[in-house]
Order: sequence, then C-alpha cells, then structure tokens
Amino acid sequence: MKHYRNILVPVDGSAPSRLGIREAVRLARQLKARVTALHVITPFEAYIYTEGLPGVRTRADFETRAKRAAAGILAKVQQACRAARVPCEICTAWDPIAANAIARIARLRRCDVIVMASHGRHGMEGVLMGSVTRAVLAKTRIPVVVCR
Repeated sequence: MKHYRNILVPVDGSAPSRLGIREAVRLARQLKARVTALHVITPFEAYIYTEGLPGVRTRADFETRAKRAAAGILAKVQQACRAARVPCEICTAWDPIAANAIARIARLRRCDVIVMASHGRHGMEGVLMGSVTRAVLAKTRIPVVVCR
C-alpha cells in the first residue's frame, strides 16, 4: 500500500460522513499520517434556492448558522483524531458545488488520498440529487476511498 501522509476527509455531519471519519482516522493512525477535515458550505443563494432553511431570511443569519454548524461538525473530527492520537487540521470551504471544493482543497493542502462516505443514492434519486462522490472521482487524480 502506498504510504499516505495527508488524508482528506470531507464531512457533512451525516451518518455516512461519520463512517468516513472513522475510516480516515483508522487509516491515518495505521499509516502515521494526518487528517485534514473539510466541511463545504453551500453559499446562501444556492442554499435558499435548493433547500431553504426555516428562520433564515438574511445572508448574515445564514452565515452565522452555517459557521456554527461547520464548527460543530469539524469538532467531532478533531475529537476522533485526538482520541486516536492522530494529527488533524480542519478547514471550511464555501462553494455551490461540494465536489469542486473537495478537489480544490485536496490539491491546495497536498492530500495524498480522499476518504469519503457515499450516501448510496441510486436510481432517479441519484440522477436528480447527483453524486458528490462520483463528481470527486471525476475531478481529482488522487486515490479516493469510498466508505459505505
């Protein structure tokens, strides 16, 4: 197995994402590597158009909530890394397309591998919702470990 030194783990707070965290931390500990955790925030305009959020009416409200949520999600990665004695860096990216941010951060942070969870969408849901994992595979040349 190639010796990976910097493992990128994109996280969104979901159950599949927690599986990705466990695998990234396990791999990092085994290889004496570090984890770079990334949370991607969809900008206000894209978020309101696609999902909406009750109680959020202004960009400032949205940004405050998004930053708070990102901090909580990334803190869980830091805790898992601390418990396993694995070095950890965290970062947040703002991008309407999560796969673009993941590929960009992997390149900028010189990550050797991306460990990410798949939500396992199939059929029409997969077509309509898209697949961040599939898009990441198309946008990067580094290895991607997909956890299910």
